[in-house]
Amino acid sequence: MKLIRNLYEWVLHWAHTPYGAIALFVLAFAESSFFPVPPDVLLIALALSVRTKAFKFALICSLGSILGGAFGYYIGYELWYAGTSFSNFANFFFDYIPGFTEPAFLKVVSLYKKYSFLIVFSAGFSPIPYKVFTVTAGVTKINFLNFLLASAVSRSLRFFIVSSLIYKFGKPIKKYIDKYFNKLTLLFVILIILGFVVIKYIF
Repeated sequence: MKLIRNLYEWVLHWAHTPYGAIALFVLAFAESSFFPVPPDVLLIALALSVRTKAFKFALICSLGSILGGAFGYYIGYELWYAGTSFSNFANFFFDYIPGFTEPAFLKVVSLYKKYSFLIVFSAGFSPIPYKVFTVTAGVTKINFLNFLLASAVSRSLRFFIVSSLIYKFGKPIKKYIDKYFNKLTLLFVILIILGFVVIKYIF
């Protein structure tokens, strides 16, 4: 936990440098494939520091996350197995990447076999580390264009929701985002999925 806390503080410090936007892109990219700290942390700090650029930061964060997700897909597609066994690369993830456990991986594999697009879409908002979903998408070899579309829509919605709240309410909203964001976004995803189900059975 101390390591994660130190990484958290290290991420935040970029908001006070001239390289904040670049760091946000790199962080969003890395978090979608291997880095443990979510980019929302730096996005919120940057949006609070210059509220007029909140949506610019959301766009930067979205692009980094989408490209990072594609890299995660590549990791799963090309590097995950050595024959029929997990590769050393995969075992490194299980052993050293926080939140990326073998049970979580196997659970997501089973979900992909049933739901594919909806799983990627929901994962963009989920408190479960996004890297688990991007790598597993490559392992299960779901359609890459569908993966990219679901990733782009869900991650962009997530980061633009954060920036919209910061833009409208400023600093007072930060503690509520920190406390309730995952619950609110999961509720939002559930409502969208229910909408898909209704459309499917009505039309």
